[in-house]
Amino acid sequence: MKTSNLGYPRIGKSREWKRTLEAFWANTITKKEFHAQMKTRRLEHLQAQSEKGIDLVPTGDFSYYDHVLDTAAMFGLVPERFAYDGGPVPLSTYFAMARGEKGAQACEMTKWFDTNYHYIVPELEQCAPKLVDNKPLRDFLEAKRELGLHTKPVILGPFTFVTLAKGYQPEQFASLLQRFIPVYQQMLQELAAAGATIVQIDEPALVLDITKEEMALFTATYKEITQHVPELALILQSYFEAVTHYQELIALPVAGFGLDFVDGLEANLAAIQAYGFPADKILAAGVIDGRNIWRSDLEKSVDLLKQLSDIIPFERQMIQPSSSLLHVPVSVRQETELDPTIKASLAFCDEKLDELTLLKDVISGAASKEKLAAHQQSYDELIRSDWRKKQEPDAVRAKRTSSFQTRYELQQQKWQLPLLPTTTIGSFPQTKEIRNIRAQWRKNECSTADYQARIQAEIQKWIAIQEEIGLDVFVHGEFERNDMVEFFGEKLAGFTFSKNGWVQSYGSRCVKPPIIYGNVAYMGPMTVEETVYAQSLTSAPVKGMLTGPVTILNWSFVRNDIPKQEVAFQIAAALLQEVQALEQAGITMIQVDEPALREGLPLKKAKRNDYLHWAVEAFRRSTSAIADTTQIHTHMCYSDFADIIEAIDALDADVISIETSRSHAELISAFEHNVYDKGIGLGVYDIHSPQIPEVGEMLALIERALTVLPPSLFWVNPDCGLKTRTEAETVAALTNMVKAAKAARAKMLSTR
Repeated sequence: MKTSNLGYPRIGKSREWKRTLEAFWANTITKKEFHAQMKTRRLEHLQAQSEKGIDLVPTGDFSYYDHVLDTAAMFGLVPERFAYDGGPVPLSTYFAMARGEKGAQACEMTKWFDTNYHYIVPELEQCAPKLVDNKPLRDFLEAKRELGLHTKPVILGPFTFVTLAKGYQPEQFASLLQRFIPVYQQMLQELAAAGATIVQIDEPALVLDITKEEMALFTATYKEITQHVPELALILQSYFEAVTHYQELIALPVAGFGLDFVDGLEANLAAIQAYGFPADKILAAGVIDGRNIWRSDLEKSVDLLKQLSDIIPFERQMIQPSSSLLHVPVSVRQETELDPTIKASLAFCDEKLDELTLLKDVISGAASKEKLAAHQQSYDELIRSDWRKKQEPDAVRAKRTSSFQTRYELQQQKWQLPLLPTTTIGSFPQTKEIRNIRAQWRKNECSTADYQARIQAEIQKWIAIQEEIGLDVFVHGEFERNDMVEFFGEKLAGFTFSKNGWVQSYGSRCVKPPIIYGNVAYMGPMTVEETVYAQSLTSAPVKGMLTGPVTILNWSFVRNDIPKQEVAFQIAAALLQEVQALEQAGITMIQVDEPALREGLPLKKAKRNDYLHWAVEAFRRSTSAIADTTQIHTHMCYSDFADIIEAIDALDADVISIETSRSHAELISAFEHNVYDKGIGLGVYDIHSPQIPEVGEMLALIERALTVLPPSLFWVNPDCGLKTRTEAETVAALTNMVKAAKAARAKMLSTR
């Protein structure tokens, strides 16, 4: 039995990767220094895995931004607007694809399957792939040369790559896939010539509801690829769920298959038991949870591996995480302030690698029973704690008392908003000064009074800016908030926080998810003070800003001893009390954001209705026991919404804003075939790009949306919060947005 890893977190123990990336973007280090620092990070990560005793250390998982973008660049797949003229893709072009540049909009960014990681969507309109840079080969040779490590190259497979791309019609899929076969053959042949012996090909699309025809294409693709590299041991790797066509998969002429025995445990195990496993192939068993941060129940893992050994001998098993460890922080060792019981129950990336080694030693007999028992004791202690005592749910109301139309008329009378009202999503720029004073306050280096005064000064400044720009509905700016989930978790029972538990979300953007270790409960007002203060400065309505229950759930590391829906309902009950506190304080326009509602959608369609049922109910539990005149907004982002329009409607929010600027036309097409009869704002510019949108550009997006949505219900807003933008970018972009809204408004009124 060997141990294997699928991928290591890029960001480093103290986010060194992020700092190098942002220093390069800020022109404070040269390109040469950038490459040198990134090489140091890359080698450190390989060394760390080797020292943990991992037999098969991956290379190719390290990226300057995103591994899907890496694959597109490797094949020279650069959209025409970036003026690429062939050869290895320049670093400037690579980053322009991710972030945009003057005259060239960034490529679309969306969620990686059902995770909170974002990938850059490849565009295949003019698809003529060539191997312009064999990155897996470079990384393999570097590890061999610098560290003497014989690694396992990791590449994203062609089927998944094309599946995740855009810019083609469904009937073109087969012909596009065929174009990638020669370049994958070339890449693998070059790896084999350089001495690579085993290659991990990630094909997570295998767990989607692919058809028999699509699986036949998959089979034909790999039969053709493998003919040209018979000397390579190819491991087809799936994760996040069970594979859909197990029998067809195991018939493929490859060396082995990686299956997820965490999220796909029941179905993958049942398939092996029902159909067996080829006697000449390797099973790469994902038995350690690659996406959550709790210690593994290794006794269960041992039992599972022994059960599998009845069909697949241990010598043909590799044990590994269920997915890349990109989705978890690097090490628990740096967490010096956590409760000892909670800390002992955690396993970040490095600890998961230790678990793999221990599991291997237990199976081989090299580890003592006492060592396994000590691990198990730490696992069990939190499970038995009072923090996790069973709670009986409270009786709740999960439906507004009146219909949307009744509420709409009452709210229109109350607010008297103009046609196409303008607003923002919530946050305004978090300057270095704001972050510093918050850090000082947390360290008791600044008094609470001084901190609150500084926050109020920032709120006052941005209320004045919103007045000057001419927005119709204001926000207070969220200057007191570090992160939209962490902020609420800090004020609710049942949450705790790491000091360095960062994970990559997109690009250099890292988040530190809260840890839900016990029962969630409301402990008092969380947002009332700042929102009421902001409202006292203006006659325009100021929205209360909350993060919704499903997003808090999906963007946290969640306890795994009870169903997720129970945790979601606990959070919803707490948020309802905050909504009612805002309402009682006179804040009756309240936004409860659910940007992560769709990302939690199960990958298997058969499981989706159940998820959507409880996710919608959780939102409604948090927003229903209020007056008809209280207007509930929500916000969603990074999603294909066409298949969940009914669930969005069922939320019964008075206004929903949807992040769409990078894929505006695609979402509008969804409304051409689905009626949506509540307030809606389709984001008219991309806040992730530093480019300032032109008035005409946004006006065109507004007018396009109004061809399928009623003007009386349409709102104009940016794609998302503006926390990461500069003040100058924010003011310029919002000024243009208001001008575009006023131009559309005037044009509509003149034709009435």
